[in-house]
Amino acid sequence: MRELSKEELKDFLDSKVLQYNTSDFIEPDPISVPHRYSLKEDIEIAGFLASTIAWGNRKMITKNGHRMMDMLGDSPYDFIMSHNDYQLEQLEGFVHRTFNSVDLIHFIKALKHIYTNKGGLQQIFTDNQIDTSLQPAIHALNEAFFEIPHLIRTRKHVADPYKGSVAKRINMCLRWFVRNDNTGVDLGIWNNISPSKLSCPLDVHSGNVARKLGLLTRKQNDSKALLELDTSLRLLDAHDPVKYDFALFGLGIFEGF
Repeated sequence: MRELSKEELKDFLDSKVLQYNTSDFIEPDPISVPHRYSLKEDIEIAGFLASTIAWGNRKMITKNGHRMMDMLGDSPYDFIMSHNDYQLEQLEGFVHRTFNSVDLIHFIKALKHIYTNKGGLQQIFTDNQIDTSLQPAIHALNEAFFEIPHLIRTRKHVADPYKGSVAKRINMCLRWFVRNDNTGVDLGIWNNISPSKLSCPLDVHSGNVARKLGLLTRKQNDSKALLELDTSLRLLDAHDPVKYDFALFGLGIFEGF
């Protein structure tokens, strides 16, 4: 593929956003898990838990995300806030790759701590956002998440950009909560945070596509690469840069670009 001008690249990627950012995207994707709900807190908790296990096979991620919601009685916020020890014991046996019931139980307790003592997930991101980024807020979430007693093994399931992580799964979750482009895919429940501050969920597939398109030159996927990709995408659309996640995802997964 020849090198595209900035205008050609933008036109190409905009066409791919239109192709993939449609309601057909929802059902086979983990985003279908928070789409089960209408209560804001249910959407937040379902989205956060589903995005937490979003690595590996897309079909299995989605299946296990819905299974988690069933185990929480299909009322995740109520379960978080009013669970008892017996109900936590019923979560034993859940596993998705290296995320198991021990981790899930800590997530339940940590989320209760956050909603009880921190004003909820949205408040953490609202209080810790900066003009150009939500990465400091992801760090603040990590700190809040592990203020209560926990096993060291569970720390690997909540990313920290300050330790070089691309925080792919949390950035994807933030896309779900912040973007609202009237296609009905992203949920747009956090209207006090600008989509201009979002970062692209960078993984192997989106990174490879971005490099082929000249949006990214750094070879390893880390926080520096994420900043470079964010900078490139914001030059294409300063207000809604992460709409291009749909283009990079579609090109990488469906088109083998």
